[in-house]
Amino acid sequence: MKQRVAIARALHLGASVLLMDEPFGELDEITRDDLGVEIRRLWRRERKTVLFVTHSVPEAVFLADRCVVVRDEPGRIVAEFDVELPRPRDETVFGSRAFQEQVADVRSALHESDG
Repeated sequence: MKQRVAIARALHLGASVLLMDEPFGELDEITRDDLGVEIRRLWRRERKTVLFVTHSVPEAVFLADRCVVVRDEPGRIVAEFDVELPRPRDETVFGSRAFQEQVADVRSALHESDG
């Protein structure tokens, strides 16, 4: 609920950019997916720029037009991906081959950067 209030506040104040750092981190998977769908609907309606930080690769791919893989020590960008999934996206995309392939590509880049 706190995240919903923070988003509503930012929209009410007319923010052109929404910065979201792990906003769904403490939610169960079903609620997390439902809120992801709501964020996509909000984006379609408001057309705000959203910078969304997450450790969930499927969540990133579902929500993003572009995914950037960042590693720490030292902080650096190790890969960037344009997400090429049809819009509008809803929960039916999770089972698609294109979604699964995009998730696998991002995960691969994340794990390749481990070594």
